[in-house]
Amino acid sequence: MTTQQDPYSILSVDRGASPEDIKRAFRKLAMEYHPDRNKEEGAEARFKEVNAAYEVLSDPEKRARYDQFGHQEAGGQGFSGFDSMGGFGDIFDAFFRGTAARRNGPQRGADLEARLTIEFEEAIFGAEKEITYQRTENCTDCRGKGQANGGERTECTTCDSSGEIRRVQQSLFGQYVNVAACPSCEGEGSIVTEPCKTCRGRGAQRAKVTRNVKVPGGIEHGSQLRFAGEGDSGAHGGPSGNLYIELQVKPSEQFTRVDRDLVFELPLNIAQAALGTTAQVPTVDGDKFALKLEPGVQHGEMHTIKGRGVPHLRGAGRGNLLVRTHLVTPSKLSGDQKELLEQLAESLGTPEMPEEGSLFERIRDAFS
Repeated sequence: MTTQQDPYSILSVDRGASPEDIKRAFRKLAMEYHPDRNKEEGAEARFKEVNAAYEVLSDPEKRARYDQFGHQEAGGQGFSGFDSMGGFGDIFDAFFRGTAARRNGPQRGADLEARLTIEFEEAIFGAEKEITYQRTENCTDCRGKGQANGGERTECTTCDSSGEIRRVQQSLFGQYVNVAACPSCEGEGSIVTEPCKTCRGRGAQRAKVTRNVKVPGGIEHGSQLRFAGEGDSGAHGGPSGNLYIELQVKPSEQFTRVDRDLVFELPLNIAQAALGTTAQVPTVDGDKFALKLEPGVQHGEMHTIKGRGVPHLRGAGRGNLLVRTHLVTPSKLSGDQKELLEQLAESLGTPEMPEEGSLFERIRDAFS
């Protein structure tokens, strides 16, 4: 790295970059150009530049001197990078050495998912249901240790019970430590010498469990309920995971749900629509509501019955029951019915159609 190169440009960060931004940029570039990973020509030189830039920008004092005075004062003896890479071993070791997850400490159990199908009315008013599912539980015979009769496991001599094997590797640019799970104890730090017959040394077993599920009123199709601690049990004293239940709501034969409202299609014949009527509208509560319709009902009209919809999931009150009229035209008529309709049609006459000019003007005005 020459004295004229800008460390901000080398790491591709701006001058206002935070220490975290600088660290991320260094990590990315160092991984890309490290000679142990990149064998292309020029990678080693680029790697030295990245490392030298990070040495300046990661040190608050050096960064401040560079920002104020430029290259010559940044590192005390000029900003020329590392003459030797002795200091880089610590930096690289801090960022890139592998870390094997030790499995002999407390571990949280896995989350589980299940589905529960409920009736339409149960989603409206709530219900208590039972659900049966499979989960992993600590073995009751060995108390989760895997050793027969609940005895203590033997310490692993390969890793001195640490669960990790560390290998120090040398490179041209220093040393770094590779950490891997111990192959003898598989990262546990201890070994089962006499496996439990119930769980075969695993310390856990599959079990079928049944739980009561309280479904709140107003829940929707596809909603998810969370039950803390009802998932797989944790290892080495760790907490259990959670159970997530997705609700599947069966459709209703009478109602369509729209958020907190229910929609009911009310069939009417032409006589009822013309003369008016009092219709007995079914409700989700199980009773019927007497809905009075004035003469001259049109197809598709919407009438509201307040407070007969879906209860609010979090709060008081209910939505509404929306009644949409649906005029039904008879496909088959008796002789008397046909004669009566013909007389009615003759007495009503043909509805007047608007003149073409006025219709065109209305269309033009509507789209202008």
